[in-house]
Amino acid sequence: MPRAIVRQFSCRSDNFGVLVHDPSSEATISIDAPEEGPIRAALEREGWTLTHILTTHHHGDHVEANLALKAAFGAQIIGPAGERDKIPGLDCAVAGGDRFEVGAFAVEVIDTPGHTLGEISFHLPEEKLLFAGDALFSLGCGRLFEGDAAMMWASLQRLRALPDDTMLHCGHEYTATNARFSVDVDPGNPALRNRVEEVERLRVAGRSTLPVALGTEKLTNPFLRADNPELQRELGMAEADPVAVFAALREKRNRY
Repeated sequence: MPRAIVRQFSCRSDNFGVLVHDPSSEATISIDAPEEGPIRAALEREGWTLTHILTTHHHGDHVEANLALKAAFGAQIIGPAGERDKIPGLDCAVAGGDRFEVGAFAVEVIDTPGHTLGEISFHLPEEKLLFAGDALFSLGCGRLFEGDAAMMWASLQRLRALPDDTMLHCGHEYTATNARFSVDVDPGNPALRNRVEEVERLRVAGRSTLPVALGTEKLTNPFLRADNPELQRELGMAEADPVAVFAALREKRNRY
């Protein structure tokens, strides 16, 4: 039975801040630390004290507030071993396959390189939560700034293997643009059409498009469907290597 209390809020121009609270132990996690002010304001609204920061990767818009929040709260910073020298204030380095506990929460680490070489995602299986940073977005995925297509496709397959009822949280609100691109490359997908309509309703209402069930993403996100025969045919790449299909999709999205 999930126990986590999750609060999501806006940071910077399009980042998400997320707090995850365990009422039994009073442990409170910040997923990344994109901006000090909104995170501290959310903590104050809830009356929570920050105990941990789980860092997905080293980009500045995910670690900017690490040192300030650590100084203010004494929070422990846990982040990717592959980027240990790039994460400000890192206390504990973890890698794919590692498992640790925060309060009552079991946390599994999944290697998801591609956007950066050392990026990791955090899975809380009992809470049915996935925090994928900039590896996986709703209807999209991260740009390949440091890794390559094969690396990112392998990462996305690891995330795709998680249960359908896992709720996906991502680092940014990119879904509306991703939706337009997804329809262009996968126009015959009825599940995608439904998701696009939902995204449009949410944005018109001023609401976030996240979190979203991973099962929905498996049916609609073209980057999770690079091995799908129908999508491959739509792209003129029938029976192609999924890595090549993924690379073609990513290149199209880069130019979109």
